[in-house]
Amino acid sequence: MATTQVKGRGACSNRSGRFEADQRETFDDGWTDEDAPAAPIRTTLSPERARTIIARNTSPDVGFDRSINPYKGCEHGCIYCYARPSHAWMGLSPGLDFESRIFFKPDAARLLERELAHPRYVCRRIHVGGNTDPYQPAERELKSTRSILQVMARFNQPFSLITKSQLVTRDLDILAPMGQRGLASVFVSITTLDRSLARAMEPRASTPQRRLEAIRRLADAGVPVGVGFAPVIPGLNDHELESVLEAAAAAGAVTAMYVTLRLPLEIKDLFREWLESARPDRAARVMSLVRQTRGGKDYDPDWSQRMKGTGPVAELIAARFKAAVKRYGLDGPRHELDTGQFRVPPEARPQLELFDLPAA
Repeated sequence: MATTQVKGRGACSNRSGRFEADQRETFDDGWTDEDAPAAPIRTTLSPERARTIIARNTSPDVGFDRSINPYKGCEHGCIYCYARPSHAWMGLSPGLDFESRIFFKPDAARLLERELAHPRYVCRRIHVGGNTDPYQPAERELKSTRSILQVMARFNQPFSLITKSQLVTRDLDILAPMGQRGLASVFVSITTLDRSLARAMEPRASTPQRRLEAIRRLADAGVPVGVGFAPVIPGLNDHELESVLEAAAAAGAVTAMYVTLRLPLEIKDLFREWLESARPDRAARVMSLVRQTRGGKDYDPDWSQRMKGTGPVAELIAARFKAAVKRYGLDGPRHELDTGQFRVPPEARPQLELFDLPAA
């Protein structure tokens, strides 16, 4: 089994997903040191033909009931990403496959226009990027996220989004006017200010300094912007909680949130494997502290506590966060988006009789 991190990738292996009959793992047979090096892992982009674009959820701890994910899989390669297990549904690995086999929706803008224009659509905030990052590297060329935001702008559809990429500033021509009118808000996720840790943990995401610059540019343009310190990993990045929030507030963030590390399904093994490779001196202590936030287990999926954890370690993180947001002025009310401005543009109306979508 591979125990070292693949250059430019987050996961150390490509373990089979939980639905596969045969389990595959790479390993070193030890016969010779002269084997040819493995070929670099290339990213492949595949179109996905979807029937709808707006996903609904009823999870009481998520904070929104509808979202759009322009991509499946994420090339940022964040080792802790809670979306990794979703690749198992496609017969792919939540490991290296998740960050190298990316699926996009070429009809995203058309599907969104169709759903927003339907007579039974009820306007509520749509969250963009609730599963994978809408501004991952493929977005530079595909512009799937941008096409979605363009439709939102035409309909005055309020939306929020979260990203780890400075690429979000490319779309300031859309985000700025919508943010100023109460129709858009952005969260930028910053897990560490330590560039070496970020490179190991989030290998293809923007550097921490570039994310802070994104916050600054968004705020200067009038976009309500918050910072997400997520995930908090006890024993690894938790000591940076205050410094990350202070830096984000100085850059212009007006609100903040955090999530304690979650290790559901395949992520627990992928994260342990990465930890032993990237930070072997801390691996045992980090996992011990993580279990202390989850009732002695690697993960507890109970909705009442899965985002924050329980026990003394989790309570200390919560207390520190509460004090820090107050100290740095990040404890104001969340920016409420205005659903009253929603309008179906005239050019989107003639085709309505062709579609029969379910009610929102």
